[in-house]
Amino acid sequence: MVKYGICELSLVAVRKQPSFQSEMVNQLIFGELIIIIEVLDNWFLINTPHDGYEGWVNIRHITLIEKHNFEELINAKPVYFSDIYGKAIPQSGNSTNLVLGSLLPNYNNNSITINEKIYSIEGNIQNGFLKPTGQNVIDIAKKYFGAPYLWGGRSPFGIDCSGFTQIVFGMLGIKLMRDSHLQVESGETINFVNEAKAGDIAFFDNEDEKIKHAGIIIDNKQIIHASGKVRIDTIDHQGIYDEKRKIYSHKLRIIKRIIADQ
Repeated sequence: MVKYGICELSLVAVRKQPSFQSEMVNQLIFGELIIIIEVLDNWFLINTPHDGYEGWVNIRHITLIEKHNFEELINAKPVYFSDIYGKAIPQSGNSTNLVLGSLLPNYNNNSITINEKIYSIEGNIQNGFLKPTGQNVIDIAKKYFGAPYLWGGRSPFGIDCSGFTQIVFGMLGIKLMRDSHLQVESGETINFVNEAKAGDIAFFDNEDEKIKHAGIIIDNKQIIHASGKVRIDTIDHQGIYDEKRKIYSHKLRIIKRIIADQ
């Protein structure tokens, strides 16, 4: 029987296999919804409905909710936490840390409710999606500047390249898949770097010509991306040029325009 849940912790590791020793392949952020498709010992195999991604989470890290609550929340206008860091403070008990991009379910007058548990929110919010413009993409992306690279990460305290692009565009109401080799299937192809605009996504391949990296174009000479940390580098028709090391760190494969009518 399918069950439903919500992440009521700051960040939850989604693992490749049902074990704490298994690698983290994704993260849940506070307020995100999940569909539970299998139970094995103390682990849930979950699907995240915004992108169809599957992985394993420990049952202690998930709050179960009823199907009708799940359906109400998934169809509601989203409210995002828009500061780098803040708190959800319950009426009793310990507060929960919030990070940029957290979802605030049942938001009303600076409070949220999960299964009748009421939290007050300490920090700023984004009520609904921002207008999908290149400038808004860059403004959100720059909030992650300096965040350390973390495989599977999706927060300002650790993020990978495709988690970065996914969550930035998600706050503008644009759904991207979790991994860069799937994200590349979105949008309109831009043929030359000098035609690129703010908010376009550049994709990069490896020696086997497999897409392995993505970043957000700032203008036709700069890109912001998660490599070591979220950073701004130079881009040209060959790829990303690392000024400090004096090498091309990533080979350009294709640029896609995700925001229509730019």
